[in-house]
Amino acid sequence: MNTFLSVLLIIVSVVLVILVLLQSSKSAGLSGAISGGAEQLFGKQKARGLEAVLEKMTVVFAVLFFVLAMAVTYVNLA
Repeated sequence: MNTFLSVLLIIVSVVLVILVLLQSSKSAGLSGAISGGAEQLFGKQKARGLEAVLEKMTVVFAVLFFVLAMAVTYVNLA
């Protein structure tokens, strides 16, 4: 059981990293982070198309990663 959960955690981790790297940046470099980052952070811009799918998949895999990490820890302690 421990091996299965560990392998699943590694797979979810790799997929999560790939999903984060596939997402486009919200700002245009350092100048966007200083001046225009707040506009997009608090703005009403919604992701469309592929960006929306990547965003939702990232949230799902992040939650799955967190749950699996706790499950692996629980199995190791038990």
